[in-house]
Amino acid sequence: MESQEQAGQARVRLPQLKLDELLEELQARLDAARGTRDRVHSLLEAVLSVGRELDLEQALHSIVEAAAALVDAQYAALGVIGADGKRLSAFHTVGVSEEQIARIGPFPEGHGILGELIRHPEPLRLAKLSEHPASYGFPPHHPPMNTFLGVPIRVRDQVFGNLYLTEKRGEAQFDEEDESVLSTLAVAAGVAIDNARLYEDSRLRERWLQANAEITHSLMSGAEPGEALAMIARRASEITGAVLAVVAMPVEDTDSLRVELAVGQRAEAHRGLVLPVDESLIGRAFSTATPVTSADVTHDERIANPEARFTGLGPAVAVPIGTGDGVRGVVLLVREAGRTVFSAKETEPLQGFAAQAAIAMELAERRSDAEEIAVLKDRDRIARDLHDLAIQRLFATGMTLQSAGRFIEHPEAGDRVARAVDDLDETIKIIRSTIFGLRAREGGAGTGLRARVVRVAGEAAPVLGFAPSVRTEGLVDTDVPRETADHVVAVLSEALTNVARHARAARAEVILETDGHEVRLSVTDNGVGIPPEGRRSGLHNMAERAHQLGGELELSTPEGGGTRLLWRVPVPTEES
Repeated sequence: MESQEQAGQARVRLPQLKLDELLEELQARLDAARGTRDRVHSLLEAVLSVGRELDLEQALHSIVEAAAALVDAQYAALGVIGADGKRLSAFHTVGVSEEQIARIGPFPEGHGILGELIRHPEPLRLAKLSEHPASYGFPPHHPPMNTFLGVPIRVRDQVFGNLYLTEKRGEAQFDEEDESVLSTLAVAAGVAIDNARLYEDSRLRERWLQANAEITHSLMSGAEPGEALAMIARRASEITGAVLAVVAMPVEDTDSLRVELAVGQRAEAHRGLVLPVDESLIGRAFSTATPVTSADVTHDERIANPEARFTGLGPAVAVPIGTGDGVRGVVLLVREAGRTVFSAKETEPLQGFAAQAAIAMELAERRSDAEEIAVLKDRDRIARDLHDLAIQRLFATGMTLQSAGRFIEHPEAGDRVARAVDDLDETIKIIRSTIFGLRAREGGAGTGLRARVVRVAGEAAPVLGFAPSVRTEGLVDTDVPRETADHVVAVLSEALTNVARHARAARAEVILETDGHEVRLSVTDNGVGIPPEGRRSGLHNMAERAHQLGGELELSTPEGGGTRLLWRVPVPTEES
């Protein structure tokens, strides 16, 4: 009887157990479905969030944050592959504090596992990072990482970078579903990055167009060329992120370029410099009419004495202002050390900007020439009318008065008529002088003091064995009168001859400057100096020239040896 009761109770419990198992399985499937639904919902939210960003840097940061949240990873990073396709040029992280980053050191360049994804852009899932053959190890102070999931991000069939996820929370492993979700996010990320880059490109083109319009409007409104050059330098440096902008223009009748303008970091070291066309970065851009880039100006053999002018600076690009045979000058842009090198993508719009600026300058000059021609024609007309009409009538009036004077018997009246005739003669002389002034033309080009100084320095180069550097400051062509300018040229020629004959120097520097009150010529070399018993006839002549003009000649020894000659005289003013 008891056995029958026990058997009945067992049959009751068996269906109950099966029902519990079924309910548990059902609950597990419901939880899995709910989890899948929540994950899909999270993925959609992440895709929408990433797609809303138009700023590239912010879009990349949003992608990393979304990736970490979707696969529940403690650490996440997005590495952007550089132009060479072999290294990482940028690195965006989540989960590592700024303090930890500072202790770890520079961001990775793409060795080890990170480089594996660069070389083989396919999803990679690892249970333990250190067991992979490509494992490179971690630098000191790096947090421990074991589990790993990486997927590439493609933008228009080109690998833009990679997503790296490590340390899934709860000590779990990344699974196929994590890989699938992350791959889906990577597709959306590629679209978002492409949109952000297109938006960035359009904004950049808009800024270049605005800058061109501003320069064109300024020039066509009658702005001075110097103002236009300053505007070109400022706008180009603002758009490209340069900290130094230098504009050099050709010196008449020479193979040299003179720095007309320099703005930004260490600008004072460049103003007034005269650079040879064949032996400088700027000169190379001018002679070839194409942009010339430098990865680091402080270690570029095309730049003389870079430590004196480019300390703390790095990547640079020299772009011609104009194209072909119409190159009007060169703009040099330099970034801080450690910044990215100027790419072709950046250089192309910069070259277009400089070419448009050159066209605007050409149009402004043509307009100015047309206005000047109109003025000259008007002067010719006035001179012709004065000669053909006014002078002839005055002459006729004088002849009439002279003839009438013979019939005047009163002595006082005769004297008055004679004085009137003399006044008419003087008036005719004044008008003729005015006509001559209206028809006068300026002297030929290339006769300014600056061009003459550069020419003398260039002519001395074969004798010296090197080209002396030349720098000018101030309005030397307009403030220094012709007589004083002739003395300056003669003193410079004598000084460079002395350097060639006696100094045994390897370097010489010529500085000509004026402030409107005084003109100063300095010639410095690194030679053996002036011996006490040496001949001084040349120095005596230079000193005599200075004394004739009320100035003086000074000799000194600069730090490091050599000789420094300073010839200074006052500049006559209109009052004097």
